[in-house]
Amino acid sequence: MTDVIFRLMAGWRVFSLAAIALSACGEPEPEAAAPAPPPAVSVIAVARKDVTPATAFVGRVVAADKVELRARIEGFLQKRLFTEGQDVSAGDTLFLIEPEPFQAAVKQAEANLASAQADAHNAGLQLERAEQLVKKQTVAVATRDDRAADLAMAKARAQESQASLDVAKINLTYTEIRAPLAGRIGLSKYSEGNLVGPESGPLATIVSQDPIYVTFPASQREILEAQRRMAEAGTDMTSLVVRLKLPDDRAYGHPGKINFLDIQVSQGTDTATVRAEFPNPQRLLTDGAFVNVSIERATPTHALMIPQAALQVDQAGSFALVVTADKKVEVRRVTVGRAVGAEMIVEQGLVEGDLVIVEGIQKVRPGAVVEPTTVPDPVAAPVAVSG
Repeated sequence: MTDVIFRLMAGWRVFSLAAIALSACGEPEPEAAAPAPPPAVSVIAVARKDVTPATAFVGRVVAADKVELRARIEGFLQKRLFTEGQDVSAGDTLFLIEPEPFQAAVKQAEANLASAQADAHNAGLQLERAEQLVKKQTVAVATRDDRAADLAMAKARAQESQASLDVAKINLTYTEIRAPLAGRIGLSKYSEGNLVGPESGPLATIVSQDPIYVTFPASQREILEAQRRMAEAGTDMTSLVVRLKLPDDRAYGHPGKINFLDIQVSQGTDTATVRAEFPNPQRLLTDGAFVNVSIERATPTHALMIPQAALQVDQAGSFALVVTADKKVEVRRVTVGRAVGAEMIVEQGLVEGDLVIVEGIQKVRPGAVVEPTTVPDPVAAPVAVSG
């Protein structure tokens, strides 16, 4: 009985091993791993664009004309005939100083002149009588000479009186303080009823508004470089276009022209003052304000441009990764110029139409095969470049 059981167990083991073997033979072999797809990158084609060379400065708005209104005579301020901050025209009466004392001074001077003229007329008659009596030899010649001297002195007093009358009339005109130019008037320093005079300082200030100036300092190096470029192009300062950015970073809508370069250079800063003139019809430019100034050449130039994101730098210098026609990554050493916003001017190393990688650079290496996707150029309009 024991042998039978032993044989049955041995048979079961053989059957199990055979089943396991058959089961193992029936399993499929694992498949080989599929190759990884090439990394995806974004590329932009190198393009040639219109670039307007420009140089940036910080300038200050300056009124073309500025006048401080002052009292030229002493008297009480009778009227103020304007609203502070309003536009005024040349010749407008702005202040009136009490005129009555000066009117009286004119009348007194007129009376003095009439008296002096009467004395001169009488002295003339006395001289004529003396001349006749000298001819009859009834009056000494010395008497005639005295009468001539009296006439000369009377005429001098009449001239003096005439001068006094002229001064009195001039002082009377000074009681009306008029606008010498058109512009905008500021705050009044004195109200009606105050005693004002030459020592009172400015009563108010008028600044012209349109046109208006912007001045800025330029170094000798910048001036000489600009003059060299203009000489090569056969142009002068009038060919330069001056643009402004307002304090809120908006572009000012009216371009200006340079109309003055200072004849002296500051020894402390080695800069000369440059002045440009701008139209100011909307009164956006205010005397004394700071603005950003950009001087551009009138004619744009053509330059190869790439996004700054495509530019890499190592110890050997600047380079860009280019995707070739067979979709391989290639290193191109480049010489770059000035920055233009988010782009760079390329002077050497690339040609128009080259595809430079702008996204996915960290996933690739030189010689690797990639899957490029062309993205649109974000900058399509002509741009200005500092320099």
